[in-house]
Amino acid sequence: MALAYRPVMQLGGMLLSLLGWVLSCLTTYLPQWKNLNLELNELEIWTMGLWQACVVQEEGGMQCKDFDSFLALPPELRFSRILMFFSNGLGLVGLLLSGFGLDCLKLGERQQDQKKRLLQFGGMLFWISGITAIVPVSWVAHSTVQEFWDENIPDIVPRWDLGEALFVGWLAGFCLILGGSLLNCTICSTEVHPSSGHYAVAEQQDHGVISHL
Repeated sequence: MALAYRPVMQLGGMLLSLLGWVLSCLTTYLPQWKNLNLELNELEIWTMGLWQACVVQEEGGMQCKDFDSFLALPPELRFSRILMFFSNGLGLVGLLLSGFGLDCLKLGERQQDQKKRLLQFGGMLFWISGITAIVPVSWVAHSTVQEFWDENIPDIVPRWDLGEALFVGWLAGFCLILGGSLLNCTICSTEVHPSSGHYAVAEQQDHGVISHL
C-alpha cells in the first residue's frame, strides 16, 4: 500500500517545494518587509524591503527608491539579502536533483540507488532552503517588534510594523520543509521490481516440482 502512494507523495513533495521556492523568490524582491503608516498623513504608507523603500499613496500610485549602499542598510536587512539568495539557490538545486530522482521519470530506471540518493539529497536541500528562508524573515520581524515596543522611542515618532512579505516568507519556508519531508519519507519504502518477483515465484515452483519427484 505504501508503494502505491509513493509516486503521489513524491509529486506532492515536488509541488510543495516548487511553491515554496516561488514564494521564497517573491519574498526576496517584495518591498513590503516593513510598513510605516504616518498618522499625520494617512494617505501615504511607507514600505521597506531588501532592495528599496516605497511610498504608496491612496490614489493608487507607488513610488520606489533603491537603496544607495549595501553597507548602509541595517544588519538584519544585509544578512537577509544573503540568506534569501542562499535559500533561492539551494531551492533551485534541490528542484533539479529531486526531479531526476522521481520514480515517474523513466530516465535512469536501472539506477534506482542513484535516483534515491538524488531524491534524498534534494529533500535535504529543501530543508536547508526552508530554514534559511525562515531565519531572515523571523529576524526582521523580531527586530521590528522590539523597535515597535521600545519605550525609549517617543510616542510621536512613527514606528515600523510587520509587512506582508514576512508572512509570505514564513509560508515559503514551511512549504519547502514540508515538501522536503515528503520526498524523504518516500525513500523509506523499498520498491520490489517485477522481475525479482517473477523470479521468486518461478523458484518456488521449481522447488515444489522437485519435492514431488
